[in-house]
This record gives sequence, structure tokens and C-alpha cells, in this order.
Amino acid sequence: MLINPKTCIGCGSCMPYCPVEAIFTSDMKTPKGKEMRAINLDQCVECGTCLRSEICPVDAIEQQPLEWPRVLRSAFSNPLTPHKGTGILGRGTEEMKTNEVTHRFVRGQVGLAVEMGRPGIGTSLKDIDRVTQSMARHGVEFEPQTPVTGLMSDRGRGILKEDVLNEQVLSAIIEFRLPEEKLPVILRALKEVARDLETVFSLGVISVLPPDGPDPVAEKINALGFNLRPNGKVNLGLGRATPKQ
Repeated sequence: MLINPKTCIGCGSCMPYCPVEAIFTSDMKTPKGKEMRAINLDQCVECGTCLRSEICPVDAIEQQPLEWPRVLRSAFSNPLTPHKGTGILGRGTEEMKTNEVTHRFVRGQVGLAVEMGRPGIGTSLKDIDRVTQSMARHGVEFEPQTPVTGLMSDRGRGILKEDVLNEQVLSAIIEFRLPEEKLPVILRALKEVARDLETVFSLGVISVLPPDGPDPVAEKINALGFNLRPNGKVNLGLGRATPKQ
């Protein structure tokens, strides 16, 4: 995003709308002596919030042409921008919300979604690369239909393409699955890599609940000292096709 210095009147109305505080007070002055506003392009994640808010009284906020790899900022941060590789809007996949209906996971498997970044802090693809490489060392299976997986030059080692590492985004989701018995190892590895990250992340866990008795996945998570919150998404499987015999 850009603020046109020929149009800006220095009112500052746009500043509270940036979720990563990329809009700053410039040294330039308007014809009436007010301080102009500008956008730090290194910090901007191209989410488009300032433009969509229509807060600027003189329409000084403009979307500049985005080329590779900067266009990734918009794809991961602007809810109206589709990912070129997957054609979907947003940060993850539809499968994350319909896994039970589509039989994507079976009992004995665990799916993890590492949601990195938040408004106010964002994340870098360099930090995402640190997490994917850490997970790959433990043999996880990355979801092929996610935007993050599509950026990997080496999926087996979880390595992202070199030319994207300096891009900043509002948030991104790393999705993968693993056998249930590997969960403690993966959770410990996530705790370890978290020490080197310059952002925050939340962890979503997907599992098929047993027909009765305690949930073994929840027991493993609690035993490792993670704060397992009771809120979650439960898919009932309404309208699910009958499995083939």
C-alpha cells in the first residue's frame, strides 16, 4: 500500500486502521504545514485494511502493483486475495474445517494446524520456515493443498523457497498430520522452536474421538503441560457419504 504525498492532507485518520502499525508520520509537510503520513513498506503486509476502510477523506491511500514475491503478502493477509497456487481465499484449507466429513483423518492419526501471526504482530515467512523445517525433521506429512506447503522447495525437509523468506504476512497456517504416538515428540519440538520465533502462534489439534472412554490425544496434550482449551469445532458428519465396502 502507498499514501500519495501529493494528496495526503496529514489528518492521520488512517493510522489506527493498520493492524501492523506500518503507517507512520513522515518528515514531509502538506501545503498547510501538517505532517504527512506514509507507509513503511518493509512492515506493511498488504492486507488492504486501510484502503477498504475508506477512512481517508481525500482517497490518498493507493494499492500499488504487486509482483512476486511481494504479492504473497496480500495473499496471506488480504481476505479478498486468492492464492495463485490453490485458488482459495484465506490462510489454510477447507479440509481443516471438514476433515471428519471427508474422512481425511482416521482414528490413530492426529492433524495439527500451527497458526502463526496475529494482527498487531504479523509473522515472517522466515519464521514459518523455521517451524516447517523443525517439523519435517520428525517426519510429519504436510498437507499438500495449503498455501504454505505450496511455497516449499523441498517438502521432505520443509524448506521454503529462498526468494520468499523476507516477506511479512499478517498470519499463515502450517498444516500436517502424524501418527498419534508421535504427538509428544512434535509438541516438544514446537516448544523448542518457539524460543527462536519473533511472533506468536496458536496450535489446533484434530483427532477422531473414541466412541467411549477418555480421549487419548487430550491426555497426551495435558501431560505435556499444554493448556488444552475446551472450545473447539466438532463436526457431526451430517450428510456424509456411506464408506465404500
